[in-house]
Amino acid sequence: MRIAATALALVTLFGSLNGQAAPPPCVITLGVVMELTGAAGSYGQAAAKAADLAVEDLNAAAGAGECTFATQVRDTQSSPTVAVDAANQLVTLHHVPVLIGGIISATTLPILTAVTAPSRVVQISPAASSPRLTELGRAAKTGGLFVRTITSDALQGTAAARHAMDQHLGKVAVIYANNDFGGGLAQEFVRAYEALGGQVLTLTPYNEHQGSYQAEVTRTLATHPDSLYLVATPVDGATIARAWIAAGGSRRLLLNDGMNSQDFIHAVGAKYLEQAFGTSSGTLPSASSQYFAHAFRTRSHDDPESPAADRSYDAAALAGLAVLAARTRDGAGIRTGLNRVTDPKGEVIHAGPDELRKARRLLKAGQPIRYEGVIGAVSFDAAGDISGPFRLWRIEHGVVRTMGELSADDVAALRARAGHR
Repeated sequence: MRIAATALALVTLFGSLNGQAAPPPCVITLGVVMELTGAAGSYGQAAAKAADLAVEDLNAAAGAGECTFATQVRDTQSSPTVAVDAANQLVTLHHVPVLIGGIISATTLPILTAVTAPSRVVQISPAASSPRLTELGRAAKTGGLFVRTITSDALQGTAAARHAMDQHLGKVAVIYANNDFGGGLAQEFVRAYEALGGQVLTLTPYNEHQGSYQAEVTRTLATHPDSLYLVATPVDGATIARAWIAAGGSRRLLLNDGMNSQDFIHAVGAKYLEQAFGTSSGTLPSASSQYFAHAFRTRSHDDPESPAADRSYDAAALAGLAVLAARTRDGAGIRTGLNRVTDPKGEVIHAGPDELRKARRLLKAGQPIRYEGVIGAVSFDAAGDISGPFRLWRIEHGVVRTMGELSADDVAALRARAGHR
């Protein structure tokens, strides 16, 4: 190490003596805005670690003289206002070419409408699932620069309805977060569940960060449901679930992907969740998923199945690859770069340094690639959405166990039955 440092110093000195400054290293900074604390902090932290892993892999894949990546990370504190301030700082002061985040729709939507879309900066969200983001894309209000590596709640609501029918949950009541995420998911669930022949007794919205949700629980219990569909983040979800169970509510619970969380299970108590079921965006077994499961557990000591972790790895990998593929560093150039790294006709690239090294070589030669990441082959539609399978799970002895999977084609067929185009 001392020899290498001395040699570098001599090269720098020689260049200076000849009037030539040593060329600066090529380091590209990516912006990362995630929920590291607050209501969504339990899975925002895992997501940030997964994004770091992807950046480490991109850098390990760099050859001599090739650009490497750094990140500027900001915590939204799960607050829309803080999220906008953090994103604005990264875009206006640090001029990041891509912004990765947020994790939840409540922060991602204001970042998009107040910062990235007006500034023409590409934004990749790993886990914001509100159907409202699809609507903005279809209405041409994102400039085509927003994409996400998670399926829309319009699809998750359909998968949840199918799971509820298969588990014979009967007459269902719904308690949901009173925001774009919760309202959209609840609405899609009701539409699909009723189309399948199920009955929804009542929908009760709740405002986040309350100390007690006894009023919402009491009002919902008055309809005498057989089961509860709880659409929440882990902290609020645990508070509501405890109040529900303490008041004598059915322990037959249906949960959204955010409650696929050990923090939620510990806070409620595993013994109360033996009849709890849930849905999450799924992944198909592949070289990428195998690599990620081992690498993430080894380096971060976290569960690779933590909500948003796999999707955050892919979001960061795609961000870096898109910058490398772009001919210009503006929003339009990087969005075109995204197309080049998700080209159905390109050579398949999986996760990990060896595969990303091959990707760098192909992109440098002007050839397109097809990134098949941890979540599978990524393909964005005109609104920036992806399609994919859903994982169907339940909680057993305090552990989330996979029960099965609903394919993208299955979800599309169910949505058609529910009257979606």
